Amino acid sequence: MRAVSRSVLGRGASALATVAVLAGCEGPLDYDLRGQVGGFSTTAAALSATADRPTPDARGVITYPTYQVAVARRGDTVGAVAARVGLPEAELARFNGLLPSDQLREGEVLALPRSVGAGAGNVDIASIATTAIDQAPDTGDVRVSTLEPAKPAPVTSTDEPIRHKVKRGETAYTISRLYQVPVDALAEWNGLGPDFAVREGQYLLIPVKDQSAPRQAAAPAATAVTEPGQGSPTPTPPSATQPLPDEKIAPPAPAPDVTAEAPTQTSASALAMPVTGKIIRPYAKGKNEGIDIAGSPGTPVKAAEAGTVAAITADADQIPIIVVKHSNDLLTVYANVEGISVKKGDRVKRGQSIAKLRGGENAYVHFEVREGFESVDPETYLR
Repeated sequence: MRAVSRSVLGRGASALATVAVLAGCEGPLDYDLRGQVGGFSTTAAALSATADRPTPDARGVITYPTYQVAVARRGDTVGAVAARVGLPEAELARFNGLLPSDQLREGEVLALPRSVGAGAGNVDIASIATTAIDQAPDTGDVRVSTLEPAKPAPVTSTDEPIRHKVKRGETAYTISRLYQVPVDALAEWNGLGPDFAVREGQYLLIPVKDQSAPRQAAAPAATAVTEPGQGSPTPTPPSATQPLPDEKIAPPAPAPDVTAEAPTQTSASALAMPVTGKIIRPYAKGKNEGIDIAGSPGTPVKAAEAGTVAAITADADQIPIIVVKHSNDLLTVYANVEGISVKKGDRVKRGQSIAKLRGGENAYVHFEVREGFESVDPETYLR
């Protein structure tokens, strides 16, 4: 038998003595013994009641008002989750500090670098395009109405949890103390292992605490009523001594003319490429309702054909979307752009700059073509 050093025995005896002292104390035992240092305790965090994590949709996606996460299934890799939600596996892996081949635990949460919409591609364009085309009568004109931003998949909880990015040296225990939530609830919400291990750069959802019903405010105390002629004198209203000024009403601004422009194509293709670049993601009905075209950051995004700007709105991440109405109930959609240089109701020409590509890894435009309500492969129009 190997000899055991006295220092190890001493540390063991000291630990047992500490546990014995704590066992004799009243109240719940804080098993994270680091909480006793400096008078800072994790007891409050251990006793905080939290709500259950919302149920993900069929893809494993949970959508909150400002971000989305994906919940891994048994046997999933990062690449498998990326394929299910419709994102490039390298992008999803890099955002979470992992490799595409890394194995995930069942229930483990991955933060999504951008919105995957309601399950039909990166940007939920259908509701925007449908509204724009639905307003168009048989004459080829379109009536402009205010469009709401595209809505993501139904949010399963109105309370959006804090999304915490793990820093070097942090543990599940220190994070649970920071937000005053039980460490086991933190593990359940994020699919942590039995050792509660976390990694640097990992995104963790902080469990939402159960909220008690708000108390009704007490009825205001009745004010004393004075007899007629008593109390403070009533001030004389200004209208009794000075006439009111004449009200001047400005005439309403004329509604913008959004009549679709006649085609102005000068090349053999029905539509022009909105950006000169490489198609990095092709059209796939039900998965990607358009194509993604990459280019250099700041590259102008141009109108594919003459038409009228029918809508300018934004996706769930507040990234701008432009919808242009053309003749014959044809719509083109330009998403994931910035620096918009047109406004709703403007008439644009084929090849006219309407926005710019975003910077960094987001330097691509999501381009869609819709015939009435249905999306079609844009490449058939670009050949």
